[in-house]
Amino acid sequence: MFKLKILLVAGLIFTGIFLCNAQQTLTLEDAMNIAVENSPTIKQSKINMERNREYLNAQLAMLKSHFALNVTPIEYSNSETYEEYYSQWYNSERMVSNAGLVISQPIRWTDGTLTLRNNFEYKSTSSETFDNFSDPADPTIVTNTYTGFDNNLYLSYNQPLFTYNRTKINLKRQELALENATLSYSIEMLNIERQVTQAFYAIYQKQMSVEIAVEEFENQKVSLDIIKSKVEAGLSAQEELLQAELNYSTSQSNLENAKVDLENAKDEFKRLIGISLYEDIKITTNIEYKPVLIDLEKAIEHGLSQRLELTQRKIDLNNAEFDLIETTATNEFRGDVDLSIGIMGNNENFAHIYEKPTRSPQVGITFSIPIFDWGERKARIRAAELQVESRELDLQNQKDDIVINIRQIYRNLKNLNSQIKIARQNEKNAKLTYEINLERYKNGDLTSIDLERYQNQLSQKKMDLANALINYKLELLNLKIQSLWNFEDNTSFVPLEYQTNIKPKDE
Repeated sequence: MFKLKILLVAGLIFTGIFLCNAQQTLTLEDAMNIAVENSPTIKQSKINMERNREYLNAQLAMLKSHFALNVTPIEYSNSETYEEYYSQWYNSERMVSNAGLVISQPIRWTDGTLTLRNNFEYKSTSSETFDNFSDPADPTIVTNTYTGFDNNLYLSYNQPLFTYNRTKINLKRQELALENATLSYSIEMLNIERQVTQAFYAIYQKQMSVEIAVEEFENQKVSLDIIKSKVEAGLSAQEELLQAELNYSTSQSNLENAKVDLENAKDEFKRLIGISLYEDIKITTNIEYKPVLIDLEKAIEHGLSQRLELTQRKIDLNNAEFDLIETTATNEFRGDVDLSIGIMGNNENFAHIYEKPTRSPQVGITFSIPIFDWGERKARIRAAELQVESRELDLQNQKDDIVINIRQIYRNLKNLNSQIKIARQNEKNAKLTYEINLERYKNGDLTSIDLERYQNQLSQKKMDLANALINYKLELLNLKIQSLWNFEDNTSFVPLEYQTNIKPKDE
């Protein structure tokens, strides 16, 4: 029984080790999902997007009514004042409790502020004064006291004149900041897709190189066996065997080099997508050639209307225009209108505080008139105008880059279509050529050096076909990223993150 338990535990341990070291097979989609989950760049872009979303939410919250309560539970003071004329001191005692409620409402459309204030106060005062009416030569000190309630309620409105709407511009800046951060996040998603796809197909190329090297090695082994038997039978010279052994060793060396290159590429790929370097992986993909019909005009049109980088350049232009508006306010002629209407009351009895109210309307207009600034305002405005021109050039250059890149990809795809057809035919011909010359080699009509040349030609043509197919896949992906249109299934490819993440929580 004890031995059975030991065997069972050993079996479980062995199974665990086997499962831990099992090779993981990854598709391109699997690798993308892992990379998006683990990429530090994606995480940083997402944090930046969320931060700007909260800034916008805060800016929207600032447009709502603000409530503030200021409370002074008790304030006490006792002071003595010296009267020089009478050369006497007298006391003044004061105790106050007050509370103030302020409700302010910014007005988005006018950049004004509507404010309701209510100040309530209870105070108890005691002060000494001189009674010089009874006997001016010998005044007496009289103590005056007051205990009562005061309340001041008023509504005010402040409206800036002859200047820009700061509330609207600040809100728009935050909206553009969130959109720009969302665009950056979406662009990073596209970049990680490009990087992962390129690295994925690079490993596929290395795997193909290993498979071709294995096939070449097996062919060289067959060739070596053939020449050995012919040399032993006296049908071929000894130098043919030496050459065959050299070809065999070279083929074996090439196979080992291909395996090393594959493992190195796997390590770089594992680091890129963020998995353990000690995990063994193998990639699998369907690289069948399916020609895709490309509409160049549609690709350019969609790229110019949907490219995220263009939207970013437009955001830069908008921000430059906002800077110009703000710069024009340097040393500006400006006015402010302040309107206020209120009612005040005080009484020793709280219930009668408004028995005899006092109304206090106020109105005021203030102007700020610059006289001379030594050209500061003019210079700043010109600098801001040049910044706007620079952003307009950036936008136009981005459009030109998009058109040029899409045209180049279109030409590359057309060329790759031809190259794939040529590569397929070349591989077929190279395979037939090798098989024919292998028979000639078996019959003694061909040397080992000549057969090696045909073997290398076959390996090269197989690799050329694999490279052409991979390049075609990569160019299709590049076109999808450049035009944001997927021609493989004829659908728009605006990233979902941009479609869903640009709205703040309040909207």
